[in-house]
Amino acid sequence: MAAFIVEGGHKLHGSITPQGAKNEALQVLCAVLLTQETVVINNLPNILDVNNLIDLLASIGVRVEKLSKGTYAFTARELDTAYLQSKDFLKKCNKLRGSVMLIGPLLARLGAVTYAKPGGDKIGRRRLDTHFQGMVNLGATFRYDQDLLAYRFEGKHLKGTYMLLDEASVTGTANIIMASVLAEGTTTIYNAACEPYLQQLCKLLNAMGAKISGVGSNLLTIEGVKTLHGAQHTLLPDMIEVGSFIGMAAITGSELRICHVGYKDLGIIPDAFRRLGIRIDVEGDDIIVPAQDHYQIDSFLDGSILTVADAPWPGLTPDLLSVILVVATQARGSVLIHQKMFESRLFFVDNLLSMGAQIILCDPHRAVVIGHDHTRQLKHNNMTSPDIRAGIAMLIAAMSAEGTSKIDHIDQIDRGYENIEERLNAIGAHITREE
Repeated sequence: MAAFIVEGGHKLHGSITPQGAKNEALQVLCAVLLTQETVVINNLPNILDVNNLIDLLASIGVRVEKLSKGTYAFTARELDTAYLQSKDFLKKCNKLRGSVMLIGPLLARLGAVTYAKPGGDKIGRRRLDTHFQGMVNLGATFRYDQDLLAYRFEGKHLKGTYMLLDEASVTGTANIIMASVLAEGTTTIYNAACEPYLQQLCKLLNAMGAKISGVGSNLLTIEGVKTLHGAQHTLLPDMIEVGSFIGMAAITGSELRICHVGYKDLGIIPDAFRRLGIRIDVEGDDIIVPAQDHYQIDSFLDGSILTVADAPWPGLTPDLLSVILVVATQARGSVLIHQKMFESRLFFVDNLLSMGAQIILCDPHRAVVIGHDHTRQLKHNNMTSPDIRAGIAMLIAAMSAEGTSKIDHIDQIDRGYENIEERLNAIGAHITREE
């Protein structure tokens, strides 16, 4: 198991460019199964989750060709139906959360799919009801196979229908869209997720010949078509990396330029950091974070303590709350962090408490952070990363801390961040990978 050795207290400088978006990559990679023609995807990040999904597609029978760095061609002309029912397929699905989005396209393409419960981050319960109910609404059936410990979906003639989702699940919406594009008739999805990455999935599908309207809203209309054809697609920059780099610059008092961020698709993220008192300048499609000795947390207009909470898009993505919490430990003032979606995501704060941070964990969903205003530096610590986002938050804390910290289980960080230590060392960090 690899670890990061992080020497804290070094300022960052220069510029850094975010990778292609991880969450978008997992969606559009599953979409290549919907056509027998070639789909070319640009700006794919070289990270574990993406590489594992590409490997899974190849095992299914998709021809994968690397054209250049970050650019791949996928041709799903013939799928290995025997492998799709094998224990090896189920085992690989079980290790990759994003594999849940194979259900929709495989059901649309083949009329049946066997699928194991997916793995992923240990951040609390992540139910699949929205995915499954969406397939049932389209006319599919499913049952649980106790021997295989897997679900069996069947639906050879999917039919469009109206559905109101019980939650605006991003992966659930993506799955239902991919199942609907080849269904007979018209599908209407209300309370659909509308994140930029989901909009990107719809744009790719439309480029492949799908007929999806309402893109960017929570009401999608999908007219089923007989077949889809090939297309080319480029991923957006990863908004979670952009937010992570803003946090790194702020907590280390560094000036940093973050290049080609896709600013118009960042939504409320820049303003969330501004509410912590962090200055963010925009120049073209670059963000510049100037060096600040202090940053002052806002309060609400009535003088009450600021609350930063996650919400469905265009609200704040839950993936950045761990970063915001760490950055707040060195701000001037106090803030309540409210993680509504996952009940285990805030438990990593025990590591920050050991580093000298002042945090009150109110319950599994809420934590009050009392900022040090850089009067006290965090202390070094030995930590273990429980998930991708907590891992990068720990890395940010270690970069600002006094002394040398160790972060174990960094394969979690590798799942979402491409060559992160090399890229950060190039702008002034001191991070060593220890195998």
